[in-house]
Amino acid sequence: MTRTPRFALSALALTITLLSQSALAQSDVPADQQALSELEALANSESTSQTLPSLPDLFSRALRHDADLSRQRYELDATREEVPMARSQLLPQVSASGGYLWQDSSNSQTVDELNLTGDAPRPAEIDETYYQVQLQQPLFSLERWRKMDVANAQVSAAELQLAVVEQELALQVSEAYIKAYLASQRLGLLESQQASLELQVRQASRAFDLGVGNRVDLLEAQSRYDQAVSDAVEAENELDNALSELERLTGVTPRFQRSAPGELTTVTLNGDIGNPDEWIPRTSQNLRVLLAQEEQQVAQANTSVRRSGYYPEVNLTLSYSDRQSEDYLRESEDYRANVEVSVPIYRGGYTNASVRQGEKRIEAGLAALDNERNLAIQEVRQRIRALNGGERRLEALNQAISSSQLFLEAAEKGEQLGLRDLVDVLDARASLYDQRIQYVDTVGNYALDMLSLHTAVGSLESDDLNRIMSLLASLSTSSQVAR
Repeated sequence: MTRTPRFALSALALTITLLSQSALAQSDVPADQQALSELEALANSESTSQTLPSLPDLFSRALRHDADLSRQRYELDATREEVPMARSQLLPQVSASGGYLWQDSSNSQTVDELNLTGDAPRPAEIDETYYQVQLQQPLFSLERWRKMDVANAQVSAAELQLAVVEQELALQVSEAYIKAYLASQRLGLLESQQASLELQVRQASRAFDLGVGNRVDLLEAQSRYDQAVSDAVEAENELDNALSELERLTGVTPRFQRSAPGELTTVTLNGDIGNPDEWIPRTSQNLRVLLAQEEQQVAQANTSVRRSGYYPEVNLTLSYSDRQSEDYLRESEDYRANVEVSVPIYRGGYTNASVRQGEKRIEAGLAALDNERNLAIQEVRQRIRALNGGERRLEALNQAISSSQLFLEAAEKGEQLGLRDLVDVLDARASLYDQRIQYVDTVGNYALDMLSLHTAVGSLESDDLNRIMSLLASLSTSSQVAR
């Protein structure tokens, strides 16, 4: 994934509208400096509240900060050393050795008389030095050649394992990001509801004090207000937890504005997801499926190494040695060339058992591969069902929110005309806010399902993160979002 520019929403249209209305309303009287300052502050606050932290940028930070990902990178670097280690067993092995010997011996050859042959006696006490240089080159070793295949397969598996960890990190960052944003939106809604209920409590208290209201309405309004305060505290805790998770993953704490969503009914999901049969063939690129394939290749390569235990080995050895001694009979200078053939005949059944073990691990790898494919296919089907269901749920909530808005307006008018009481208004307002919160949560679940679907087919990219940002941002604006 690549780092993308920070995505920001602009409040330019709102600012222009406010300036136009101000100009029309005060065409004869110029606005003073304080009014202009307040208008500018309002525009700036709107712009700030609609700015989202960049999800791709947070993921880029997580790639540099996450400790588990750093560990996996080091593991990959360590695994890559398996290749030169295996190759070294096919190259010449050169060794050098040397030594020093002091010896004092008494025997028939070291007496101070002429020996039987008439030669001078050999010295009883000697000092000698010895050194040797040896080169060994395998001419035929099937086991060593096949270990190269094992090393290459292990590196491929380690690279895929790193890709899997990066993908899981992207999902973790995205999930924490979505949770933080949704919690901020829920908190904005609850604070808005809390402010409305606080006004309702004051009105009910004033009506009760004037004798035109009743205590039941006051208690009901106070109860709804207290519940809204409690829900806001819970949403604030959820926001703090999500921000803490983002800080752990990325090393920074992004800032989400606590603003209520805009016109929710304008959030639009364009395009058709399609049916599972169009997505299932793409599960072959699922990273866990590819990892299972590579791990199965490692098992096959290891079994080939085990089978090579049945074959002979041929080695060439070249050596040079030189011995310097006070005993002239021990002095020597040797050049040697040796070709050795080693044929395994019987090792107590070890080779047969090792091969059988490798074959069982191949079968286990095939079963693991089938399992990962089945999991990927099941994930695709579940996510597509969830996405289709989410779209239908959003459409239903659109209608419900519109109906609840009309019902709230009717209840408020009915209360003013004395046809309804305050409890009806409170119920209508609570229902509207609950449906708006459900709408926000459904959009968040839709975003998570979309990310999981692309993960299941191995196609999660930075563009997908940008689309998720756009989808979430549409909760605060009236723009339509294309998937």
